[in-house]
Amino acid sequence: MLQQLILEIQSKANPEKAKIYQRFFKTAKGEYGEGDIFIGLIVPEQRTIAKKYLNLSLPKLQQLIKSKVHEHRLIAILILVSKFKKSSESNKEEIFNFYLKNTKHINNWDLVDLSASSIVGEFLFEKDKKILYNLVNSENLWEKRISIIATFTFIRKNEFQDTLAISEILLQDKHDLIHKAVGWMLRELGKRNLELLKKFLKEHYNQIPRTTLRYAIERFPEEERKKWLKYKK
Repeated sequence: MLQQLILEIQSKANPEKAKIYQRFFKTAKGEYGEGDIFIGLIVPEQRTIAKKYLNLSLPKLQQLIKSKVHEHRLIAILILVSKFKKSSESNKEEIFNFYLKNTKHINNWDLVDLSASSIVGEFLFEKDKKILYNLVNSENLWEKRISIIATFTFIRKNEFQDTLAISEILLQDKHDLIHKAVGWMLRELGKRNLELLKKFLKEHYNQIPRTTLRYAIERFPEEERKKWLKYKK
């Protein structure tokens, strides 16, 4: 079944789109996606393929998620998310552990964003969140991003403490992809509790990167956005 899946992915290859994705996902030497290989499938195509192979076992998915081809890894992630949603609690734990063991292969922002809240956030919602604080203090860019994006699940359920705590830790991070992720989660928090967002922004204004602030206040009225950004270089 795995070989059949790989052949189906390859049959949809689009070299022209692949070139675009290679640039968009920063795969050149020294960039965050260095060495990532694209073959040019759009996400809807990958979702359609993933739905056909939901019965693929974790050992088979292990082979797929280790691939250097981005689409292989993304389809493995989509299958994992679907499996998790339909699983018993014990199987969810197995998938959660599998995910954490493979974070080095969940190594671009789309892979993180399509899975971190659906697997890590959902599994940890009513459990000890210590693992998120291990991830946020990792040297690995993608584990840091997983830690904050996972809290999207908590935000949706009106639990904001961990989003704020992890955001505060990540304000010191230098990477633009972290700045964007933190700003995105703060914006989502603000949709549900605007006063809490403004309180956080006021308390940490001097430490907040401009990109994070810009994302966080995206839904503010224009004049208010200008006031917040006035002293941010």
